[in-house]
Amino acid sequence: MGKLTRGNKSEFENILRLINEAKSRSFSKVNAELVLLYFNVGNIVSVKVAEGVWGENTVDELAAFIEVKIPGLRAFNRRGLYRMKQFYETYKFDSECVKLWMELQNPKVSAVPTLLKKKKKNEIVSPSATQLKKKKNAVLTKVSAVPTLLDDSENNSEQFVSALLTQISWASHLEILSTGKSAEEKMFYLMMSIKEKWSMRELRRQIQTASFERTMIGNNRFSAPSASNQTLQNIFKDPYIFDFLDLPEKHSENDLEEALTKNLQKFILEIGKGFAYMGAQFRLQVGKKDYHSDLLFYHRDLQCLVLFELKVEEFQPEFLGKLNFYLEALDRDVKRPNENPSIGILLCKEKDNEVVKYAMARNVSPTMIADYETKLINKKVLANKLHELSEQLEQKDDLSEKKEPEKVLKSPARKTPKKVKPVLKKVNKKAK
Repeated sequence: MGKLTRGNKSEFENILRLINEAKSRSFSKVNAELVLLYFNVGNIVSVKVAEGVWGENTVDELAAFIEVKIPGLRAFNRRGLYRMKQFYETYKFDSECVKLWMELQNPKVSAVPTLLKKKKKNEIVSPSATQLKKKKNAVLTKVSAVPTLLDDSENNSEQFVSALLTQISWASHLEILSTGKSAEEKMFYLMMSIKEKWSMRELRRQIQTASFERTMIGNNRFSAPSASNQTLQNIFKDPYIFDFLDLPEKHSENDLEEALTKNLQKFILEIGKGFAYMGAQFRLQVGKKDYHSDLLFYHRDLQCLVLFELKVEEFQPEFLGKLNFYLEALDRDVKRPNENPSIGILLCKEKDNEVVKYAMARNVSPTMIADYETKLINKKVLANKLHELSEQLEQKDDLSEKKEPEKVLKSPARKTPKKVKPVLKKVNKKAK
């Protein structure tokens, strides 16, 4: 190919961009059709098996029949058909996932428990969940991706499938189906896959590193004014997993900072794509002295500066004083008038939660103290931590109900699913 003139190169690149955009749209449409197909086939198989009309042999016969009629369709073997059945049963119109999604569409009547609280025996179910009437073999068709709360159960199911399920690949769905049993966990990974545009590999890593458990724990580790608690949900984690760093067990703060900046793309995937990198050793001038903070980011959704301070040792209460000093300097000299107060994240090699609790008790700045790990943590360990935190929250709620039973009963906000709602709102906003 000869050398292109500047004008031709610009026009050629524009045509290339149009081709790539068309390919992307075509892939999205094909993927949406495949997901709808698998959902509808799963619907038929699920209903027939549940009614006792079909047994395992019949499913095997169906797989063999499809192979004869349309050779080479690997997705429709015996295992694939049962995966479609599982897919449908996970997200059918009366499933826990759809009920949770419907409650989130109408927060005024929402009574879904928070992700860290167990359902109690005589818990009141929101009227919106009881509006769902069973309809068998309701084959879905493509509808608008804008989720609205409709009275008709079939339309609700169609809206859920179109607004959420068709937005990610079948390979990603298979990863989510392999996660824990709770609807909250599956919905978390589903919505975060859409919001963060995770590839199947990145989704797998998030599941393997227990992103759900770490985010839920992080939601309850934040020290911030009550007005901003809702905004900060599902953005920060505890602990952070830096398994992509090739660091020895003993390393310095400079080693950690240098490794993170060299692996900035992977670091941002771990902390979230809403973060924009502003610099390392960011200079702050106070009085006649210069100070250098570790890693400074800007969060587009929160519209604020976020400072990550690194410590390769166990948390000490005096660390907070330095972090608050940096946050004050950022707010006074760097933050713009239209931006929100800066947030500080103190990453420590380890911490004593009781010491953290005391240190944070009178802290007024939006701050979080989190562990970091350079190796994967067993998911069961994090699940146990989440369970312990859940038990602690339940004990606090029980005490509150004993002291002020009328006040608690009158307040529906306590049962609002705070941990999932902000993420779903962002997904809905993008769909619109």
